[in-house]
Amino acid sequence: MTQSYDVIGIGNAVVDILCHSDDAFLDQMEIEKGIMQLIERDRADLLYDAMGEHIRAPGGSVANSLAGIGSLGLQTAFIGKVKDDELGRFYAATMRAAGTDFPNDPMAVELPTTRSMIFVTPDGERSMNTYLGAGADISSADVPDIFDGGKLLFLEGYLFDKDDGKTAFTKAAARMKEAGGRSAITISDPFCAERHRADFQRLIAEDMDIAIGNDVEWMTLYETDDLEAALDRAAEVCEIVACTRSGEDVWVRSGSARITAPVTPTKVVDATGAGDQFAAGFLYGVCAGHDLFTAARMGVTCAREVISHLGPRPHVEMRDLFRAEGLIR
Repeated sequence: MTQSYDVIGIGNAVVDILCHSDDAFLDQMEIEKGIMQLIERDRADLLYDAMGEHIRAPGGSVANSLAGIGSLGLQTAFIGKVKDDELGRFYAATMRAAGTDFPNDPMAVELPTTRSMIFVTPDGERSMNTYLGAGADISSADVPDIFDGGKLLFLEGYLFDKDDGKTAFTKAAARMKEAGGRSAITISDPFCAERHRADFQRLIAEDMDIAIGNDVEWMTLYETDDLEAALDRAAEVCEIVACTRSGEDVWVRSGSARITAPVTPTKVVDATGAGDQFAAGFLYGVCAGHDLFTAARMGVTCAREVISHLGPRPHVEMRDLFRAEGLIR
């Protein structure tokens, strides 16, 4: 019997390499604080050699979300591309061991496995330096036939940074539509919204059932400093629109419905993965049939847990937290 999945994701397969740092180190290495920068292979080697004690984990925005969704009990699969090197084998094995299928085995390709050196300062800000290796070269040829019975496809905006990624994105969305499922997108970051504004607006209007972003991403996408106006525009053409607001209450729009999910102030140890785990909880809630207020609260709970420690994935059983907060029985 062919395996069917509740949620299938496609995106950049990135090995995250994280360490604590301080502002002086960032200045010394000319790292711009608090953003994701793309770097070349030589600089990736330089920064890796400069890291002290560190941890590594299979990452990538959508992969992190899928790991969270899978830990909550849904069947998940992540479509990504890694080289058959040490980091690529680590990535595939770790994803599978954590319960998310990784249908593409490590490949004999030229570029090394994608990696991101993440420096976390005492204020919880993370400065990401990403080398786009094999993962960024994913194309329609790398999309396996796993969509029958699928319920939701989750896509990341970063795929649009390369033409091959767009073909993978398009093929996966078409296959999920044929299977009778729904599609969701995360805008990924404001620079993605700026670079691909026309494409993203069209996708949200024509192909996506769910769209997730933060306040800056939504305002950048619709070229306005009025967040309400940006979300209203998105909600006119997309079934479900969710917006995180950097520690403030989460806003969700669905048709004329306006939903607010409260956020409790929490000490931030590492903001890495906060948006990814919000998406995990929120999409889990939607897929499991909960109302949007409950789904948004699930997203908030997942984000709150992940910012309390180093690394982009939960360290506790999220279903236990959901029970403690009355979100599930």
